[in-house]
Amino acid sequence: MLHEKIASLMNTQINKEMFSAYLYLDFANFFESKGLSGFASWYKIQAKEEMDHAMLFYQYLQNNNAKIKLEAIGAPDIKLVEFMDPLEEGLRHEEYVTSLINKIYSVAMEYKDYKSMDFLNWFIKEQGEEELNAYTLIDRMELFGSNNTGLYILNNELANRKYSPPDYDFG
Repeated sequence: MLHEKIASLMNTQINKEMFSAYLYLDFANFFESKGLSGFASWYKIQAKEEMDHAMLFYQYLQNNNAKIKLEAIGAPDIKLVEFMDPLEEGLRHEEYVTSLINKIYSVAMEYKDYKSMDFLNWFIKEQGEEELNAYTLIDRMELFGSNNTGLYILNNELANRKYSPPDYDFG
């Protein structure tokens, strides 16, 4: 059985992951309004991934007979003006989510909850990938985004991203 503190943090994480989806949909909306449908598509896929992450926590709690408490999801409250704004905000947000996952892992370690630590290992790896993607996108925008042709090519490349649901075995 999950310790109450771990279950509480995981319940909170469901909300944080759903907020992440809202945030990325907000980014998608911003880019769509600027005519950059490739960037918008990339962030829509990012939103789907975040919803999947929420569902992984949800399923883990269910599988461990923990009470699930869904809370209201706050609306994003950021001002997006420049094309770089969502990219930089996305990196800050992923770093924040990494800190939340690390906190849950620390508490699981404190209570010697090896099963939860094993579950969270997937998220630790995933957050490394998420941060790398955010850094890479910022780097590419800095390299190519100030040139209309480069921005057009980058937008088209981002449009080619395919959605693939997380591969996690609850075994």
